[in-house]
Amino acid sequence: MTAASGVDRLDALPSMQRAAWAVKAALALAFVVALTVPLDHLEGKGMAFRFPLFMLSAVVVPLAWRRRFSPYPATADALIVAPFLIDTLANLVGLYDTYNATDDVLHALNWTLLVVAFHAWDCRRTQPRPAADAWLLGAGIGALAIVGWEVAEWIVSEAGAGGRLNLTYDDTVGDLALSTAGGMVGSGIGVRFLRSR
Repeated sequence: MTAASGVDRLDALPSMQRAAWAVKAALALAFVVALTVPLDHLEGKGMAFRFPLFMLSAVVVPLAWRRRFSPYPATADALIVAPFLIDTLANLVGLYDTYNATDDVLHALNWTLLVVAFHAWDCRRTQPRPAADAWLLGAGIGALAIVGWEVAEWIVSEAGAGGRLNLTYDDTVGDLALSTAGGMVGSGIGVRFLRSR
């Protein structure tokens, strides 16, 4: 019998399953507040547009899991929802309008979390990937995800639904660089701590 991986040990904790539910509940509650309480700093932020898209993150892992292995992948579930919660809370409390560095910090942090979430799911494979391959795959998925995100932001902005997105070339390139770097860090964390036995 092989030793449990880092993510196996985390997923077996009852507190991790509670954490996954808590992150989802917090995201839903943050949107209830954002959509019902009139806050001037949320004007033009497209919160109603974000709501269904961000809430999709709460069903990704349960739909993909479908009881194919045990225990439930609570670590991946919590980590994939966390960036959407962090972004929503930052908007809710006005961090984006108060601190210019908020967008940069959250791009790096959120992509770190998303790529760690990928590893928390991927290391469930019956044939584990070699560490270098796993790191490169995670980093690549993070890079592809930020390209997709920036394309989606551009489409929303061009359609006029973005409100005050104010996209610039510098901002887009900065987001690409910071998120890719965050994905590389997240991939290192995932390989080192979640895949280790």
